[in-house]
Order: sequence, then C-alpha cells, then structure tokens
Amino acid sequence: MNALPESQAVATPKTGPGLPAAGQPLIEVKGLWSVFPVVGGGEVVVHKDLDLTVLRGEVLTLVGGSGTGKTVLLRQILGLNTPAKGTITVLGQPVSQLTREGAAARVGMLFQQGALFSAFNVLDNIAFPLRETGALPPELVREAAMIKLEMVGLKPGDATKMPADLSGGMIKRVALARALIMDPPLLMLDEPTAGLDPDSSDAFVTLLRSVHEELGLTVVMVTHDLDTLFALSSRVAVLADQHVIINAPVKEVLAFDHPFIRHFFLGDRGLRAMEDLHIQRPSTPAADDTPAGAPAPQKGQ
Repeated sequence: MNALPESQAVATPKTGPGLPAAGQPLIEVKGLWSVFPVVGGGEVVVHKDLDLTVLRGEVLTLVGGSGTGKTVLLRQILGLNTPAKGTITVLGQPVSQLTREGAAARVGMLFQQGALFSAFNVLDNIAFPLRETGALPPELVREAAMIKLEMVGLKPGDATKMPADLSGGMIKRVALARALIMDPPLLMLDEPTAGLDPDSSDAFVTLLRSVHEELGLTVVMVTHDLDTLFALSSRVAVLADQHVIINAPVKEVLAFDHPFIRHFFLGDRGLRAMEDLHIQRPSTPAADDTPAGAPAPQKGQ
C-alpha cells in the first residue's frame, strides 16, 4: 500500500447548494459532553467539553484508546445518539434538527461489519435507502443502484447474489455502494478494513481513495489500522483524556508528545507501518509519560 502524498490528501469537492467552500468547516462539534449511566448508580463521562472541526474535502481519522468514545462520537454526528451537552452542526445545520431523510441525504455510513440485510440481494441492499424515500420510480432506483455497484468495482452479475455468498471484501464494497446511493457529501467509515486480509484491505483502501477524490467527498473515519490511516488521512484527531488532544496532519501528530500517541504510533506496529510506507520516523519523544511543555495546537481545530 502506498502512502497518499500530502498534496493529494484533500479532495476537490464538487459545488452544490448549501455546501461550504473547500477547506471550510463542514462539521463543527463544540463543547460536547457524553455521559452514560452506570448500573447500580452513578455515571461515566466519556467526552468532556470536546471540540472538533472537520473541513470540507478532507479525510479526518479519529483514533483513541478503548473507551474514548470514537464510535459514540460518530453516532452523535449521525444523530443516532444525543450528547448530554454541546452542539453538533453538519453543513451548518444542527444535527438535532435533522430528520431521518435529511440526515440520509447528507451522510453516508459504512458500518464495521457491513450491516447488509441478509434477506436482500446485493442490488436491493444498495438500493434500500433510495427506495425508502419514494422519490424515484423503481426503474430509476434500480439504475442508480447499478451505477453505484459498478462504481465500487463489482460486476453486473453480482447484483443478484445474496450476502451469504459474498467474500468479506465484497460485503464492504456493497456496503460502500449503499452508503453512496443518496450521493451524500459526507461519508463516515467505522473500521473500514476490519476483518479483511492484507490484499483485500489494500484494494479497499485504493477504492476509498478513488471514491474520495472522484466524488469530492468529506470523510470521517475511525480505524485502528495504521496502514489505512497513513494511506488516507488528511488529518488525524486523537481522542484522549475525554477530549480531542490534537487534530492535525499526521506529521504534526507524530511529533506531539502524549502517552497514547507514543504507544499507538511509535510502538513496534506503528514504526513498521511507517517503514513499509516510507514515512520518515520522527525524533523519539521523552521516555516519561509527562507531555512536553511546548504549546499544543488549538484543541479540535
């Protein structure tokens, strides 16, 4: 897998009504708190005064340790979970005010396991969100689904296959086609290469890069796979200590001194990924767990 040059890491978004200019905020999260009750009483605070900005046309990758609420944040941006406090706006509109149809038109979601309907064939799975709107006659829905099927590298003959007959890589492609069927400007990816063998993972990353660039999408991705992160990310937002500690290009994140960053990026796994992708290894941070005294980039920006 080849790393994506920084100069190419941001797609050129297509113009459209209600869309910000390239490089301007498309998602803004401000002062967000995520609080969940604990069995037996009490509560746990996952996010505390979290800020995050996602710029139009970029691929922003969310990383963080277990329990830092990466998927929770994705679900809140989608409007599936409601934060205890704070605001989330997508395309300038509060998520709390979006209808289900409005959210579907703005955001496509690729779930970790694909989440295909087992009783539907491939074409019906892809077509489902568009068919549910009732906005187009069946023949046009089918035509749109076939276009998306071919866009993700599947063959026309795959349209009638059932999910049980698909490989892991094909399931991911069908799920991606379904996420794109409404032509949303924003695509959310939850562990997009999880469960794939190395060759299938590389092929799917190449597809994601192509779709991002050709459609001018803004992408928010959660992944633990460093090869995928290095290959696709314009910026990386690190969740730790209940908020976003840094949101910056990969090189700046690698130079930011924090225990999680040292463990995640500069451990054996991270260094191997950088070596494979010919990414220059940063200077080794201090060995203790105390963040360096240098001023941090502005939170969430």
